[in-house]
Amino acid sequence: MTEQKVRVALGDRAYDILVGGGLLERAGEHIAPLLRRPYAVIVTDENVAAKHLDTLKRALALKNVGCEAVILPPGEKQKSYAGFEQLCEALLALKVERRDHVIALGGGVIGDLVGFAASVLRRGMDFIQVPTSLLAQVDSSVGGKTAINSRQGKNLIGAFHQPRLVLADVALLDTLSPRELRAGYAEVVKYGLLGDAEFFAWLETNGAKLLAGDMVLRTQAVARCCAHKARIVAADEREEGERALLNLGHTFGHALEAETGYSQRLLHGEGVAVGMGLAFRLSAMLDLCDAALAPRVERHLAESGLPARLGDVDGARLFSPAVLLEHMKQDKKVRDGRLVFILAEAIGRAVQRNDVAPEAVETLLREQLAAAA
Repeated sequence: MTEQKVRVALGDRAYDILVGGGLLERAGEHIAPLLRRPYAVIVTDENVAAKHLDTLKRALALKNVGCEAVILPPGEKQKSYAGFEQLCEALLALKVERRDHVIALGGGVIGDLVGFAASVLRRGMDFIQVPTSLLAQVDSSVGGKTAINSRQGKNLIGAFHQPRLVLADVALLDTLSPRELRAGYAEVVKYGLLGDAEFFAWLETNGAKLLAGDMVLRTQAVARCCAHKARIVAADEREEGERALLNLGHTFGHALEAETGYSQRLLHGEGVAVGMGLAFRLSAMLDLCDAALAPRVERHLAESGLPARLGDVDGARLFSPAVLLEHMKQDKKVRDGRLVFILAEAIGRAVQRNDVAPEAVETLLREQLAAAA
């Protein structure tokens, strides 16, 4: 299968995203030329290690690159102070040097954690992203946003630190559970909703085949999402303007993740899916968009096997709108104490608004919860 290349144009920190099948088996060809010495440390989790670590080690060995591996427990809870400390101490115990590269082999948790550690270890090391989940391939591995969670909220402690390379092997998506794949698909849908109406229509036609395993469609979708994000990152690396639009659905989604304890009750992509449905509902309530758009968005999410409405979340009947609003107040987009929402004027046209009354949000949440009762 022909691989596609997307360039993230950031001057002397520019890098490539390679998308295609079989990239992990050829990873040494792409990684070895970047290394200052033939050595790297791979960081992964137990689940990913069992499936893909040996393949990456062999690929590096073919290019005479020595490596060691740090294998962490899986799960969102690893994105914590304790998980960050564990990783940093493990890397320092291996005597990594500032000029070495760390390779993040895994999903969004591993990518975020490794990127943040690399941003501060030895006052800054290079790292490479080898994302193994759909969510990481289309979103979290690109753009240099790295972070861990706090008790106060998600991704509140972190840094902007760009990778040197992203290798998105779509063949690895076959090893995901159906639920993980669907959760990643929510981020694919997000790109259509925030800035590419034609892509969303393409997904309405092709999404089911993509999820069923069509490699050509997966490559096309991942590359298109990465190209979209690369353009935004090149224009607004530190999220001072347009890049905030990439958070469509995330203000609601992160609040729901916090309320469900960052647990398996609600995966990140599932929270984003519900959040996007809520964002379109709120947009219609505020007369920003046609009221018919929210049902269309929710229908595609539901047909893709994702939760589309607040009542679809496990235990939603016990949620408190006031508590969810408190979670939202820890959102990174809050400005001068005011909530900032990414809303929609149309499919493919998202806008940032800081004038949404909390009462309107609470009304929407109450209506959704009442409908679920």
